[in-house]
Amino acid sequence: MKCEWVRENIVLQVYGELADDARHELEQHIVRCADCAAELKAEQEFHKLLMQTPAVEPTPNLLASSRMRLQEALETAEPGRFWYKLAFDPAHWLRQVRFSPALASAILIVGFAGGIGTTYKVLGGPRTSQPPIVQPAVNDASITGINSVTQDPATNQISIKYNTVSTQEAQGSLNDQRIQQLLLYAARNNYNSGVRMDSVDVLTRKPNDSQIREVLIDRLQNDSNPGVRLKVLDALGGFVKDDTRVRDAVLAALVNDTNAGVRTEAMRLIEPVKADGSVRGVLMTLAAKDSSQYIRSQARTMVAQLPEID
Repeated sequence: MKCEWVRENIVLQVYGELADDARHELEQHIVRCADCAAELKAEQEFHKLLMQTPAVEPTPNLLASSRMRLQEALETAEPGRFWYKLAFDPAHWLRQVRFSPALASAILIVGFAGGIGTTYKVLGGPRTSQPPIVQPAVNDASITGINSVTQDPATNQISIKYNTVSTQEAQGSLNDQRIQQLLLYAARNNYNSGVRMDSVDVLTRKPNDSQIREVLIDRLQNDSNPGVRLKVLDALGGFVKDDTRVRDAVLAALVNDTNAGVRTEAMRLIEPVKADGSVRGVLMTLAAKDSSQYIRSQARTMVAQLPEID
């Protein structure tokens, strides 16, 4: 048995997660290898030290942000690998269960709890057609995610389903403070890019509101979905001339965005303000050395149209 394998599995040994045969082989190796024995002893002492510190419960904000980061990672990860193994290679994850008693116990507990919950809903759950009670205010710290944003074209009423401990729903117009608060939260924090898109789509109908415009600028700079960024550009285009924050954000998108469509749209939006000093400087830089032939060409055309500076 190689020392490398032993050191990779020492943590599992300390936590009692190794299968019996693997544990036996590791213990036999430790007897013969002083270096691995010292590694195991150090890990055990570290584990004892950790156990002396009480575990801290994660805050709702931490849980929500962790879920969002996970979803972002899943959206950009190579698709299919995990679910392929789960669906088409059951032997792979069954081996994981076999070598991880804690994982097997967790799966059993989750399955048992799910069965109880289903039974309760089918046999004993409350049966009522009353709509859910809507709280008068929404606390951002209690929200774990937005499930959906929909708007009734006939009435312009907006319906938002969001999660706290359980899924809730709020309804109202875009002028409703509570609806605005949920839309702003969904646009900035929601892990589902489709919901972010729907939220931004609604918010772009009221870009004159300073708080909404601030969130739109943030989404242009930070949203991972190019469709969301394009929608924001479309809403902010009318403010490039008079709002320097919007102009700077559009220039930043033109220079730094990784999506060609976003950069092209940003180039179109700065056309009316190309004589501005900051815009002129960016255009000259792009005309000289941008990696995109189209952006270089457009920038050179705009620079050629500018009046000479005395």
